[in-house]
Amino acid sequence: QVQLVESGGGSVQAGGSLRLSCEASRWTYSMGWFRQVPGKEREGVAAFDSFTDRTYYTDSVKGRFTVSQDKMKQKIYLQMNSLKPEDTAMYYCAADTVGNVGTWSLTSHFNSWGQGIQVTVSS
Repeated sequence: QVQLVESGGGSVQAGGSLRLSCEASRWTYSMGWFRQVPGKEREGVAAFDSFTDRTYYTDSVKGRFTVSQDKMKQKIYLQMNSLKPEDTAMYYCAADTVGNVGTWSLTSHFNSWGQGIQVTVSS
């Protein structure tokens, strides 16, 4: 496994922007962002494949969120623009250290998790 440290959450009004960062303690095959609200399952938001540089997004954030990676620093970022109240959630950084294949948006694709960081969007 790998240690993940998240930063950058907070509160913003609808239409605003936030940038989340996550630093891994070592190299990973892929990293991603998930979010969860109380009473609901953890949802895949975006992911970055370190081998192919491909990015993945859930439909509800396409065109608004951008995931990127600084491979030298083992960091992943989530730039969130045009935020909506429905984006309010606890956001979790995730990493795959074993080279899992399959659907990126499933929590089972990743084997390491950060502690989570709150994002609150007010209307």
